[in-house]
Order: sequence, then structure tokens, then C-alpha cells
Amino acid sequence: MKKLSDIYDAAYPGICMHEFVLTLERLKNERGVSAMDVAKALLDRGIHPPTMYFPLIVKEALMIEPTETESRETLDDAVAALREIYGLAETSPEILRNSPHTTPVRRPDEVGAARRPKLRYGFGD
Repeated sequence: MKKLSDIYDAAYPGICMHEFVLTLERLKNERGVSAMDVAKALLDRGIHPPTMYFPLIVKEALMIEPTETESRETLDDAVAALREIYGLAETSPEILRNSPHTTPVRRPDEVGAARRPKLRYGFGD
């Protein structure tokens, strides 16, 4: 949290135990980059995204909760990725709005998926 505090806003600043919540509300308002965009961009960097939009009382929330088994190197890599993503939000926000770019499944049409769900997979039928 400390290594990100100069660019991301903590929803609850101060000492944290093992998890912390960022609010990306400012990033969304100023650059049009949402918590979802940042989470999808993390996938491009090989990082499973954190819990999004929780707690519900924090706008554009990302709850980062690394497990105790994560190495210092893994945590530093995650910090570097989040810093890189923030830089892209400043210079090329459209790249983030279209993330992920490197995963087998791209960003789905969430409205279409909710309105026309495909509940069965054909397995080559």
C-alpha cells in the first residue's frame, strides 16, 4: 500500500493488517479508467486481479489482499504492474479500456452476456 500511495488513493488510509482497499474514483473521473479496466490490464501482466467493487461503499474499489505465501518479488512485481497501469491511464487510457489484450478470452460484452446468456457449451457438437 505504501509503495502505491503516491499515485493511487487508499479508501482507508493508515496502517493496514493484510489487505487494503484502493478507490479508483479519481482515476475514473479524470481519465475514464475504471477499476474494471485496471483489473483487466493486470491480466495482461499475468496477475490475477484483486476483488473489485468491494466493499460496496467504496466507489471504484479494488481490494488488494496478498496471501502470506507471496514472496517479496511477487509483491514488487504487482506494485510495478499497478504503477505501469497508472502511467498508461495518464498517457493512453484507451489501451486500458480495451484490456485484456493477451488473454485467450477478451473482454466480453457484459450487457449482452447478461441479456443473452449462453448457459451450455457444445464441446465440439
